[in-house]
Amino acid sequence: MQAGSLAALVELSPDAICVHEHGVLTYANRAALETFAARSAAEVVGRRFTDFVAEDSRAAVVGKLALLTEPGQASEPVEALMSRLDGSKFAVETVSVHLGGHAYQVVMRDITAKKAAADALRYQAALVSHVSDALIATTGEGVVTSWNPAAEAVYGWTAAEAVGRRASELVGAPLDLCGGGVTEALHRRRDGAPLTVRVSAAEMNDGYVLVCADETARRRAEQNYRTVVASLDEGVLVMGPGGLIEAANPAACRIIGVTEAELVGVPCHTLVLFTEAGHWIPPDETPSVQTRRTGVSHNGLVVRLRRPDGRDVWVSLTSRLLNPDDPAALAVVTSFTDITETRAISARLAHDATHDPLTRLANRTLVLDRLDGTGRGALTVLFLDLDKFKVINDSLGHSVGDQVLRIVGERLRRCSGRDDLVGRLGGDEFVVVTGEVTEPAEVRALAEHLRAALAEPIGVLGRQLHLDASIGVVLVGSADRRSAEDLLRDADVAMYQAKTLGRGRHHFFDVGLRERMQRRLRMEQDLRDAVHDGQLWPAYQPVVDLKTGDMVAVEALLRWTHPRHGAISPVEFIPLAEESDLINVIGKEMLRATTRELAARRRDQGLDLTLKVNLSTRQLDDPHLVPAVQDALANTGLPAGALCLEVTESALMRDQEAAAEVLASLRSLGVLLAIDDFGTGYSSLAQLRRLTLDTLKIDRSFITGIAESRDAAAIVTSIIAMAHAVDLTVIAEGVETAEQVDLLRSLGCDQAQGYHLGRPVAAAELFGQ
Repeated sequence: MQAGSLAALVELSPDAICVHEHGVLTYANRAALETFAARSAAEVVGRRFTDFVAEDSRAAVVGKLALLTEPGQASEPVEALMSRLDGSKFAVETVSVHLGGHAYQVVMRDITAKKAAADALRYQAALVSHVSDALIATTGEGVVTSWNPAAEAVYGWTAAEAVGRRASELVGAPLDLCGGGVTEALHRRRDGAPLTVRVSAAEMNDGYVLVCADETARRRAEQNYRTVVASLDEGVLVMGPGGLIEAANPAACRIIGVTEAELVGVPCHTLVLFTEAGHWIPPDETPSVQTRRTGVSHNGLVVRLRRPDGRDVWVSLTSRLLNPDDPAALAVVTSFTDITETRAISARLAHDATHDPLTRLANRTLVLDRLDGTGRGALTVLFLDLDKFKVINDSLGHSVGDQVLRIVGERLRRCSGRDDLVGRLGGDEFVVVTGEVTEPAEVRALAEHLRAALAEPIGVLGRQLHLDASIGVVLVGSADRRSAEDLLRDADVAMYQAKTLGRGRHHFFDVGLRERMQRRLRMEQDLRDAVHDGQLWPAYQPVVDLKTGDMVAVEALLRWTHPRHGAISPVEFIPLAEESDLINVIGKEMLRATTRELAARRRDQGLDLTLKVNLSTRQLDDPHLVPAVQDALANTGLPAGALCLEVTESALMRDQEAAAEVLASLRSLGVLLAIDDFGTGYSSLAQLRRLTLDTLKIDRSFITGIAESRDAAAIVTSIIAMAHAVDLTVIAEGVETAEQVDLLRSLGCDQAQGYHLGRPVAAAELFGQ
């Protein structure tokens, strides 16, 4: 072939051909110029060949050139990435030919499209291999030609086992290859397990391609979801964008009281709802409508739902968009729980927490809440305590006592106004709080009206019980800043004063009363301290034999020297000790101290004296009294016959059986027994004889007027005569004058004591050091 023809052939070749010598381009054909995006050869010729080779490919291209050592020798094809003048990259396959010397010819074939196709094929293969759906290719007769990994996983057959077999055998069901479109079918795995499959079939040139999506898990989840929703105790409604109910679970139908058919397709606003305050909720304000309109959820909203049968149920309701990620969808799901019973239980618990379980009246908590200072206005507080209720409890039993308390509560409720609060604070303490009766005169009338109602006989166990009450009254002005606790405390103080004044009455609170009560409380605390600080001490008053004038006994009397207030009268502190547990402690301490003192005086001074010690009512109830007396005698050495224990007439008559038992135990120790303050109670000498007493002390109230009153003298004469008739020694107390001494001596009285015969003094003063 002539050189001209060869040159034309190279110039017109579709492959890019260029020549470079010493690495510099000396020639580029038309295809090369187009490949390098050059407008003329001048833009290419004269430049280094490696300028058009991408940096990543230069080593490979230059390396191939180094292997060409002989003229005419050609390299193996090499893929390389080239660069155009505009900087863009393209892939080529190059072959270099050694022309001799340092000249080389390079033939470049653009393989960009080829590589794209290869990449596409690799992508498709990867897609087929990694897609989660089973991809099955078949012939026109349904024989498998391709079976991807997903098909292996779904059906349990390997590709090697599947290729060449009929697809219908492998999927366990007939296949409609010509039907096209998407169908849902029941297939089976190799082990026979059922599969819910969505099948898409497409015809190819020489067969079909099946895409089988395993829907088993999704359908199972949907079924489980439907089962769960159907089994919920919580009602669930789905409202569509138009506000119609599209779905309802059984619980929703049960709570609302209709069938599913009656609910589905009905506008949601047909459900009649009310707020907790009882206000009807208009259709355009129902929770589901608000959620559809605003997209805002409602959580735990408590509403009252009226069923078609007219019955109301309380529900806790939640309303939210069905698909929060697509608020424009406007479908709403509303769930609700029937809390009717729970609410009723809560109401009962709330009622029980603020009401007395026995009488169903308000308890202390509710009373204090009513008395709270926030906007309470003018009020009257009446604090009632039943008089001698303990006697009913102790004698007839607590069941009868409870019945009486219920009757009392009902009577107080009946006698009070509709808006008044009647409460029981505990035990036999009641309270009435009224805002209608606030004037003192009206309050007095109300207090007496309540007492009169309680005084009506109560028939229990065939008996007619009679009650009365002591009432403390507190008037509360609208500007009164006392706390609820303060008001109850002040009412209690007033009630206590009513009892102190004789029970069965009412008493108004005043500040002076509170101050006296506070002093009383302080004195009680001081008395507790006095027991341990040595502030209490015994004084001794002589008891004189009226025939001989000799001192035959001494009565030990308790005294208190307060470190700040000085001498405190026994009239003030003895009742404090009686009402607390202190009297037993004080009594035992005084018994030990006085028996020790008198035993020492008898031993050291040869005195033949009897020690007289008073026992209080509370001490008679102390089970440790007898052991305490026995211990005092044993430890001090005082002869039992030298100790005379004195008990008041009222204490003996309070519970004669119990008193007789205690006195018999004391008598067994050998001590003497005396009845003090005789004549102030309701006993008779015949009753006292049963108690095996030794001594009778006539109360000072009879002795005071004996010289001036014939009646007093006659009474004292009778007492002395009757006492001597039953062998009792008679002592007159409170003797203040010589005339009284002479008269008592003439009447036959045995002994006497009083200021005229000797005041109570310390032992050292009476007996000497």
